[in-house]
Amino acid sequence: MAQEQKREISLNINLDTTPILYTDNILLSTNEDGLTMDVGQKLIGTNQMRIVTRIGMSRDHAKKFLHELGKLLALTEGQRQTGKKDN
Repeated sequence: MAQEQKREISLNINLDTTPILYTDNILLSTNEDGLTMDVGQKLIGTNQMRIVTRIGMSRDHAKKFLHELGKLLALTEGQRQTGKKDN
């Protein structure tokens, strides 16, 4: 059984040009080639939504993203309930 090697990646984020975009809606569309996520915010007092970003990826990448997101949410679920990190 081959074990996947984990590589550490150093991230550099310019906070002036890379804001955190809040979302309360995600619209998904897919075809045989890939997936597109339209990430949006509801406009208060209207039935409208403003798209803040669009993300596209291959179907294989989307499956990996789903797997890793599920692992992260499961790992941090205990922290949310207890208010402290598990060591």
